[in-house]
Parts: sequence; structure tokens; C-alpha cells
Amino acid sequence: MNLRLLALLPFLALAAPAAQARVVLPRVLGHGMVLQREKPVPIWGTAAPGEAVTVQFGGQQQRTTAGADGHWQVRLTPLKASAAGAELTVRGTNEIRLRDVLVGEVWLCSGQSNMEYTMRKNSKATVPPQPEPNPLTELERAHNPQIRIFLVNRKELDRPDSLHRGWSIAQDSALRSFSAPAYFFAQELQQRLGVPVGVISSAVPGSRIEPWISTVAFGADSYYQQPVGGDPGKFYEPMIRPLAPFALRGFCWYQGESNCFLAETSSYTHKMRTLISSWRAAWQDTGLPFYLVQLAPFKYSESKEPKAPLTPVTLPLFREAQEAVLAQVPRTGLIVTTDLVTKLDDIHPPYKWEIGRRLARLALADTYGRREVAASGPVFRSLKLKGQTAEIRFQPLRGHLVSRDGQPLTGFTVASTDGQFVPAEARIQGRKVVVSATGVARPTAVRFAWHEAAQPNLFSSEGLPARPFRTDKPTPTAAGDVSLGR
Repeated sequence: MNLRLLALLPFLALAAPAAQARVVLPRVLGHGMVLQREKPVPIWGTAAPGEAVTVQFGGQQQRTTAGADGHWQVRLTPLKASAAGAELTVRGTNEIRLRDVLVGEVWLCSGQSNMEYTMRKNSKATVPPQPEPNPLTELERAHNPQIRIFLVNRKELDRPDSLHRGWSIAQDSALRSFSAPAYFFAQELQQRLGVPVGVISSAVPGSRIEPWISTVAFGADSYYQQPVGGDPGKFYEPMIRPLAPFALRGFCWYQGESNCFLAETSSYTHKMRTLISSWRAAWQDTGLPFYLVQLAPFKYSESKEPKAPLTPVTLPLFREAQEAVLAQVPRTGLIVTTDLVTKLDDIHPPYKWEIGRRLARLALADTYGRREVAASGPVFRSLKLKGQTAEIRFQPLRGHLVSRDGQPLTGFTVASTDGQFVPAEARIQGRKVVVSATGVARPTAVRFAWHEAAQPNLFSSEGLPARPFRTDKPTPTAAGDVSLGR
């Protein structure tokens, strides 16, 4: 080595930290992103300890100093929605200029393969002919600069990107690889609200719920006295934690199939409570809405390699566990999917556009106060036994009860004093359904859609299916505004 260079090495080593003392942003902060309107907006990153950092956006200028660990954060005061792309500037010893930044609504969508299900797969789905506009052609038509998407890559999220390119307009190759439920959710919100919408997809096919919960959250809850299986924190740490505290309006969750294969019930309810509370804590906002997708019909009982004993009622029992979350956790909601399948041996039903739209209906009604929007189909409220009949009443409903196909109602069973359930006849009488069965002189209980293959035809006139239920074990959501978990 050159002797002169050797003599300079000690000085170069001292100069190295100063050269690296640059402001660095997390990957989720990038060009083309959407910032959450009407809430404080954290902007954060790293720099040299003690380095002064200035953030400018929307007429605001916020200053701070990096801490001893190099971390810094400022909070922009609440912003008004804006579809005009603006520049966000971060200055330290270096300067970062993020282009085309919008202000609107931001949501995080997570779960397993049915949430990960891409627009590319959606465009190839085989379904009955659809009326125009046909959602299957949305991939070719999509070009709305007011919808921005961010696809989480497990291996990259916690690593900075010097080009700040994680966000994309919802079109072309970026959209083809993006979550179909998340996109159609964002599309419906954008059309209804008239403001930019940013949606983040962070999902892993085949994942159980446990990896999406931090080990700290499990350790802090005495409910989990035994070690929790399923790799706790495996996906939370690289795919959720680095997103906080990016300002959000709420969460959408489409997961459960992997836990249903384990025949879970109340334990899943508790894990959902833990996940929701821990995610809200990570964002330091206990009021963030959390909306779930109830699992669709599928023949779990015919699984060739079951991990637990599975029967035709394993799925209804799991759905009951999903629904129980609504009564136990505020600001939660649930959509029903009993009608959104084409094949009972396909665990990935193709109607992802309707999944997204139903989730958006929940958000519009509950989060955004659009009371004209129907957020739920018929939800069981009470049972009245009258001789040979059982009368089922439902929660207050936009519209009225209908048979979707105009045929006699399906999916109802009744039990007499012996506790054995048999197929029943059911008919709509105003705002109630009257159920009876030949040979059952005194009904004692009613079940609806209480089978993994059930695809009943009881709907609201607003086009939403009735939620499965059983009266012999009333769900915890039998009182109050159960459809929105209040």
C-alpha cells in the first residue's frame, strides 16, 4: 500500500463517521406517498447524534435534534386533504426531497393468502358473468393517480431505500403484484370520499395469527401461560413494527384459515384481542378501527392432513370466535362472505373486489359516519318460541329482509327438546323470519348457516348476506350494535 495513504488512514477513520452522518428515512416515507389527513403526522428517521433536522411540508416547518441513539421525529400538525402532489423536504447535513406527496386517507391491510391475493390472480378469476363495470377488467383500466399503494417486502421494509421508491400509483406492474382486496377497498373509499387514498399491504400466505403479534405482547398477557407456538413476532417485527408510527386511519384484516385448520375457537378470539391492542399501542392510538373478514365456505372437514379433528361445524365455530371479537374490542367490524365462493374446495375464493367493497362499507359507515351506507346484512338479535314455530328477529337493518334468489330460505335448522337439529322451513314475515320443521312440535333452538358448506340466501335488500348464528349458544354480540362492535 502507498506509504502516504497509510499515514492518512487514522485521519480517514476519524472522518468516516462525519461522512456517514446523514439524515436517513424509513422505507415507508417516500415519493408519491399519501399522508393521513386531519391527524398529527409523524415524520421520523435517523441522523448523527445531536444533528439538527428540519422538516418542511404544506406550509409547516418543524425542527428537532437527533437523540443520542441517532433517532429523531417531528409531528406535522393535522393537514387538509390535497390531491395536488407537493414536496416534503427533510434537511440535516444532507437534504431529502420527496416528490408528489398527497394528503388523504391511509389504511393498512394485513393477513394471509386471501389478503395477499394479487390483482394479477384476480384478473384471471373464473366467475359467472359480471355486469358492467366488470371488476375483472379493472387491472387494464386502472389509472387513478389519487390511489397510491405500498407493498411490504419482508426482507426490505426495515432497510432504508436511498431512492425512496416504495410507493406507487395503483397501475401497471405495481398494481398487478398488489393485494386485490386492499386495492378494491381503496378504490371504493376514494370514489365515495373524493380524497386521495393510500393503502399498505403487508400479508404472508399460509400465516397463522401468532407471527403477526409481538413476543412482548404475548409476554405481557397472563392468558398465555404456556409457550405460544406459531413463531410469535416472525412477521410482526419485519413487516408491521417498521411501519409505525406512519399515520393511519385504520386496519383491515383477512386471516384465519391457518388457525381454523387447528380447530381454534376462544383462543383465537383472545389472540385477535392481543393483536388489535398491540397494533394500536404501536401506533399510540387506542381508537384505530379494525375490520375483519369472516371466513368463506370451505370443506375443512375433508382436509387430507388435518392438524386437529375437523368436522362440518369447525368453520361455524371459528366464525363465532371471529365474531366474539366485536363485543370484546371497541371500534371493530366484520364482513360476511358466505356468498362469495365458486368452489367449496377452493380456499381462495375469487370475489376479492366484493371483499374490498364490503370492508369499505364498514369504514364508510363506522369510521366516516356515512349513515346512508349499509354496512351489514341481517344480524341475529333475538329468538321467540311460539308453539311449533321459532321467530328470529334481527338487529336494525338498512332496507329489509329478502331471499336473494326469490326461492324459499335455506340454511336454517331447528332442534326440539332432544337437542337434535333437523332441516327447517323458514319464511320472511316483515322484519322477522319464522322457522319450523315437520316432526318438531316444540322448537328449542335455531341455527343458521351452521355448516362449512352453507351458502344461504337470506340477505338484506341492500345486497348483504345474513351473518351465521346459533341460538343454543348466543354469541357475545347478541346485544347492542354488533355489526360495528360497539
